[in-house]
Amino acid sequence: MMRRLIIVLLLCLAPLAHADLLSFGSKKPSFLPADQAFSLDVRAVGQSTLLASFRITPGYYLYQSKISFSVNDGTSKIAQLVLPAGESKDDPNFGTIEVYHQSFQAEINLENANIAQPLVLNASYQGCSDQGLCYPPIEKKFTLTLAPTVTAPAPVQPVASTPQPIPSNDNTQIATLFKSGNFWLIVSFFFGAGLLLSLTPCVFPMIPILSGIIVGRGHKITHAHAFILSLAYVLGMAITYAIAGIAAGYSGNLISNALQTPWVLGSFAALFVVLSLSMFGVYELQLPSALQSKLSDTSNKLHGGHLTGVFGMGALSAIIMGPCVAAPLAGALLYISQTHDAVLGGTALFVMALGMGVPLLIIGTSAGTLLPKAGAWMESVKRFFGVMMLAMAIWIVSPVVPVAAQMLLWAALLIFIGVYLHALDALSPTARGWQKLNKAIGIMALLLGAAYLIGGLSGARDILRPLGNLGRTPAEVSRTLHFERIKNNAELDARIAQAKGKTVMLDFYADWCVSCKEMERFTFSDAGVQAKLQDALLLQADVTANNADDKALLQRFQLFGPPAILFFDSQGDELGNFRVIGYQEAKQFEESLTHAGL
Repeated sequence: MMRRLIIVLLLCLAPLAHADLLSFGSKKPSFLPADQAFSLDVRAVGQSTLLASFRITPGYYLYQSKISFSVNDGTSKIAQLVLPAGESKDDPNFGTIEVYHQSFQAEINLENANIAQPLVLNASYQGCSDQGLCYPPIEKKFTLTLAPTVTAPAPVQPVASTPQPIPSNDNTQIATLFKSGNFWLIVSFFFGAGLLLSLTPCVFPMIPILSGIIVGRGHKITHAHAFILSLAYVLGMAITYAIAGIAAGYSGNLISNALQTPWVLGSFAALFVVLSLSMFGVYELQLPSALQSKLSDTSNKLHGGHLTGVFGMGALSAIIMGPCVAAPLAGALLYISQTHDAVLGGTALFVMALGMGVPLLIIGTSAGTLLPKAGAWMESVKRFFGVMMLAMAIWIVSPVVPVAAQMLLWAALLIFIGVYLHALDALSPTARGWQKLNKAIGIMALLLGAAYLIGGLSGARDILRPLGNLGRTPAEVSRTLHFERIKNNAELDARIAQAKGKTVMLDFYADWCVSCKEMERFTFSDAGVQAKLQDALLLQADVTANNADDKALLQRFQLFGPPAILFFDSQGDELGNFRVIGYQEAKQFEESLTHAGL
């Protein structure tokens, strides 16, 4: 059986790899529109100084000699254009010239500048793709108001060495990886990324699901059977994840975003409650005897059967409780949306999901081999996983219920555990060691349940610190970041326009986003982060409802879901290379803020 399963798995993977290898040799390279490959932002930093910021997408470059500026003012004129040194390139069209592969800034010094009226600046620049396509000259026009009191920054010195590039974010690095076209490098990277994602809270909930399925099969399960069930679960998760990712790349929205509703999450949680009742012996999950006998032979051939159900559970887990939007996922989805290369992008997502499934395979197989012999111990193990499934039900609905209600649910479960473990009963003088241990665990569960009960009734708002609000002063409670909510693109544009020269930080958030809650609890509460953001305008787009306005906001910035943090300069232009996708701890986020100029 094991040999057949390995052959089937190889047959599933072979078409993907074969199709991808064929596509490398036959598909035409895809190119970005000129305005996406190159962008320019110009702002006044003094009454006679302008600063031009060029942003270049990895895989493209600008010609230094093709950059020029002019003004439409009868009195003003450009006295000097200061450009950093470029890289020497042997170009087939222009010979040996200097080019820019990295984003850079140029300083424009004006002569006879008239601060009484707006200045109209004309810009012209030209660039090419590393894959051979050259764009026509790009013409831009900017209307600027000169600021007489703003101190100009230190001039850009035309040094001979290559300038330091603006730090690129994870998305641009992943985009560069895809553009390299190295199939095995991409597969290796995404498999490793999957292993790292498996250590995040977004994947942890799948462990009790799989373990509960295996324990539910009983003590007769073998090492091989536990592995087969685990592999069916992981394949269901990986295949569904890849298909959903490809669909998201084409549509611009993750399917899982649309499923984060009270009805869907409530139904899935109810399923776990029903399964947990079976673990407690309330009823037995079995088919009618007539149908059961007909399927007996087929089930035996599959070493216990139920593979289809386990595969389906893996698929549901991938959609409803799939990983949060992290940099590898966002990079793959962005690649698919821009190039429509579903084969390479889908393969990357499939391999990443397999990497996420490696710990599940190990734990699932171990759950089968570490089960005790038949008897009272087996019933205790089943009840343990019944409790785990009840905990999973609470965790599933937590994004759509208030924190106070979550605390009351956890209180009810923990108090139930304490009573079930005889925390309130007197121990017999002849009690054994395991009975004393059970009572100790029951007392701890009872105390923690009481803490959650008090926290829920007293208005606590941190599920990890149910009593954290007791004894806190008003000053301590208010020591948090305060975001202004925006509901659509029109409100966003209006608030950015009213920023009055401040840097704007836009946070994409949703109640069902685990990493968003982590950012809120651990990163935004950090004193160093708050100090850096004290002069910034903080906006937040709450996309919990996933309605038309939410989708339009996400699609505008080519995002597929939260968490994502974007920065805008004083002119209202996005600082594209400084996006933060996924969770960042406080120290790393401080570095991101520093790179963004905060």
